Amino acid sequence: MFRKPTFIAATIITMMSASSAMAKMSPDEVARLGKDLTPIGAEKAGNADGSIPAWNGGITAPPAGYEVGMHHPDPFADDKVLFTIDKSNLDKYKSLLSPGQIALFETYPDTFKMNIYPTRRSASYPQFVYDATKKYATTAELIEGGNGIKNTAVGIPFPVPKNGLEAIWNHLLRFRGLSIARYGGQAMPTESGDYNIIGFDEQLLVKYSATDATPEALQESNILFKFKQRVTEPARLAGTALLVHETMDQILTPRQAWTYNTGQRRVRRAPNVAYDAPGTASDSLRTTDDFDMFNGSPNRYDWKLVGKKEMYIPYNSYKLHSDKLKYEDILMAGHINPEHVRYEKHRVWVVEANLKEGTRHIYKKRVFYIDEDSWQIHVADIYDNRDQMYRVAMAHGLNYYEVPTHWSTLDVYYDLNSRRYLAIGLDNEEDMYDFSQSFNDNEFTQGALRREGRR
Repeated sequence: MFRKPTFIAATIITMMSASSAMAKMSPDEVARLGKDLTPIGAEKAGNADGSIPAWNGGITAPPAGYEVGMHHPDPFADDKVLFTIDKSNLDKYKSLLSPGQIALFETYPDTFKMNIYPTRRSASYPQFVYDATKKYATTAELIEGGNGIKNTAVGIPFPVPKNGLEAIWNHLLRFRGLSIARYGGQAMPTESGDYNIIGFDEQLLVKYSATDATPEALQESNILFKFKQRVTEPARLAGTALLVHETMDQILTPRQAWTYNTGQRRVRRAPNVAYDAPGTASDSLRTTDDFDMFNGSPNRYDWKLVGKKEMYIPYNSYKLHSDKLKYEDILMAGHINPEHVRYEKHRVWVVEANLKEGTRHIYKKRVFYIDEDSWQIHVADIYDNRDQMYRVAMAHGLNYYEVPTHWSTLDVYYDLNSRRYLAIGLDNEEDMYDFSQSFNDNEFTQGALRREGRR
């Protein structure tokens, strides 16, 4: 025999939870896309004081003189710095900064600063992404526990998110191109500023974003994207390689990963390439799920959609991206050189992730600040198990206008305890990303990984 009140309460809670997980956009909400909302759900209008302008489509064509393969010329090169935030005026701007950004000023009071530029809402995606977003907006839904997604393809699944999980899945599935080759590297300067470059060649095949992708085909294959990475330098690490198959339903099949070790000359399954396992050759300055600001299964956290705020975030980082700079111009002790960093005021979604009771991760809480125009996480505040600010991550984004897509050119992870940082995505001295590749599935197999490592 059961206690009736307890049973009824439990039933109501279950129904409410199910309703929240199954919530879909209404036809009225969908009708707003492309009208008062942008095609992927941002507020089209500017803010009250005009410091954030209206979105007018973003960058829809490359600037004059640009050719594919070039480092992207700055379309806003004539913009002047509006003002600079430093230790002398920090208090005036704290409401427009994250606690992690404020911690960087406090950690490096004499060298860290933020040059604030006019806001340019440059983010844009191809029309087929906008069309798919609207097409599947009323059907997209999370699977059990939010640990996967179904009934959607290509577009932003939840342009008007109802909860934190929907917002983070928008980041995970934002458009970054179809078949991409990336060249670059990372550096982990010591406290005194010394560093070595670790080079990477990376290939990404995004099945979810394919122009002919359908919810049915994605559900049958259960693959969102395939990723392959090979270390190119230094010599002691060259040839080490990683292969990841990211799944759509991570309850049915969790992430699949393999590594190639040059010493053993064999491919091994790598189930630990997830969560808080240290990132590749990162001196433990980032976790695996820090890559791309957040990736992988969200199932170890409870997710809360806090709301929106106006905030200064790195944006239109063409100066930092320029091939006129050398790595030594960017990398310095404590933090990257602030003279090359552009910050703008944008509206961001604030999403808080708190570690679930009974689960393990070196991060107890993470707060993500997600650009409304692109669903790119631009800033992340990361707390340790003592509830202290542990790390601060910033993604320096720009519009790769030949695609077009808004993506970061450099991700920087600041460790406040060691006073060191990891800068990943350094490409100033490398060939530019190639978005015109036509990779196929045969290039993302264990055999392909073995061949990649031996090259």
